[in-house]
Amino acid sequence: MITLPRLLLSCALATGLAAPALAHFQEIIPSADVLPDGGAVTLDLVFTHPFEGGPVMSMARPVAVGVLKGGTKTDLSGDLAEAPQGEAMAYSLTHELDEPGAAIFYIEPAPYWEPAEGKYIVHYSKVVVDSFASGEGWDDSVGFPVEIMPLTQPTGLWTGNIFTGVVTKGGAPVPYAEIEVEFINDHGITAPNDAYITQVIKADANGTFSYAMPVSGWWGFAALIEGDEPMTAPDGTQVPVEEGALIWVNTKPAQ
Repeated sequence: MITLPRLLLSCALATGLAAPALAHFQEIIPSADVLPDGGAVTLDLVFTHPFEGGPVMSMARPVAVGVLKGGTKTDLSGDLAEAPQGEAMAYSLTHELDEPGAAIFYIEPAPYWEPAEGKYIVHYSKVVVDSFASGEGWDDSVGFPVEIMPLTQPTGLWTGNIFTGVVTKGGAPVPYAEIEVEFINDHGITAPNDAYITQVIKADANGTFSYAMPVSGWWGFAALIEGDEPMTAPDGTQVPVEEGALIWVNTKPAQ
């Protein structure tokens, strides 16, 4: 079903009117963040604007998809299944977790050309699924060029809990990094204005940030850092690359 915000955005683009800038987020959302008894987990990989519920941008096949568990990486690219959303390509995969411990699922998407911003976007994204509710291994590093390292266990969070992380580049903290924050708006919440759609916070001098999540559901934290090397745009010019360090966490209401 086409929502009013999507319809208005489409009309604005079609008529050449200026539309509000929407933050891009690479989603990697599991069917559950904790598996008390282990088992299968399914992950949806979608490149979209979470709060607005779209539009969905078409993804090329990811450069890398895998899981880090117990210090060992496993390539899951062979498990990827195409899962189109309308005319846009997205992906999904299912993986069995039969031993205790945190499984850190990750994706390095193919660079996405954003003509409206004149740059390529590469969002290195990850999410933690805790098998058998072990509470172990959730702070391991995937080894991305840019990465958010959690200081708060990303699983078992109540709504209203504070999530704290450190933005890193090449393994070193990034002072005063800017982080965009959005949640997947399954509640149908109407934002008072655009400032509430994508909230922006900054890390401190040690690259550390904190945020209290007021609504239950999936929250994405995206630290955006300009890449060291430009890429070649479709017209042959050299353009910047936005490298995003993303992590997704889930909160549940206390009832």
